[in-house]
This record gives sequence, C-alpha cells and structure tokens, in this order.
Amino acid sequence: MSFTLPDLPYAYDALGPYMSRETLEYHHDKHHLAYVNNGNNLLKGTEFEGKSLEEIVKGSYGKNAGLFNNAGQHYNHLHFWNWMKPNGGGAIPGELEKKIIEDLGSVEKFKEDFVAAGVGQFGSGWAWLTFKDGKLSITKTPNGENPLVHGGVPLLGVDVWEHSYYIDYRNRRPDYLKAFVDHLVNWDYVAELYSKAL
Repeated sequence: MSFTLPDLPYAYDALGPYMSRETLEYHHDKHHLAYVNNGNNLLKGTEFEGKSLEEIVKGSYGKNAGLFNNAGQHYNHLHFWNWMKPNGGGAIPGELEKKIIEDLGSVEKFKEDFVAAGVGQFGSGWAWLTFKDGKLSITKTPNGENPLVHGGVPLLGVDVWEHSYYIDYRNRRPDYLKAFVDHLVNWDYVAELYSKAL
C-alpha cells in the first residue's frame, strides 16, 4: 500500500493561538508530505510493498533505516493531526481518566511527566502516552521511532522536532508542550485508541 497525505481534520488556522496557520502549513504540507514522498520511493521493490503501514513500521525497524524513518514519521503524523483539535484539552473521558489516575498517579502528574518526557527528549523525537501489557506509561523516542516497535500502542504522542514548534515558540519547547496538553489534545481520539487497544 502506498502512503498518501491526508487533509488536516480542521482548518489551518483552527488551532490558534497555540499552533499557527504557518506552523501547520509547513508541518503538514511540507514536512509530512516529504515523509510520504520519500517513504513511497523507498518502499518500491522492497519486501514491504503491499503491507499495512503498521507492518511496514514494525518490519523495517532495525533493517531498513531510510524506509523506517519515513514510514514511522508518516504513521506518527497521521495520528498527530488527530491528537489535536480546536478547543482541545479539557476533560478526559471517564474510563481513560480512571486508568491514567490508576497507572500514573493523577491527571496533573500525568501532564507534568508527559511534558517532562518531551522536554527531556534530546534533539528530535516524540513523547508518548503508551499502552503496553495492560498498563499506561509515559515514554519518549528519538527521531521517527514510536512505541509500536517496542511492543506498545501509542495512545497520545507529541512531536518535539523543532519544525513542530519553532515558528510559534522559538526555543521554548516546555511552553509548546504545556499548550499542547492543556489546549490542543483531542481526548476523544485518545480514548478511542485506548478502547481499541484493550
């Protein structure tokens, strides 16, 4: 299956003031598109042609770095656009909130630790709310890597590559991450992924 760039699920200016039109135009139309185009070129003639995106990500990890990086980033971004919504943040659906409190201490502690994981990821990468072996945890990965390749299910991820925040926040990565958890997260989508992972 070849990779295709989806439309954003909202208007380019819908996430303001926390994420600008300019950031989304560059991030979606240029960076994500590049992962799609490079991934398609690198997929041609490999054993992964015709496989699902998840199979490509898991199968190419540690074997085909170029393909893995682009497929991983395509996978991450397909979810990233849906992990955000206008007027996001707010209340977490019941079952998921209960699980966050049970496994991570409290919603506040989850938010603090999630932001800390993103701040602490040296260089480019992602911070995650991961579901694995029946438990939630906060993890981080470098570059385009994600919890799939470590046997987990990514329920929420935030992109800490500079292109995701530099236009709006310059070098203030902690401010971007705080805005993300407080004002952008689409908790309904996270809860949907959680119920599928059970």
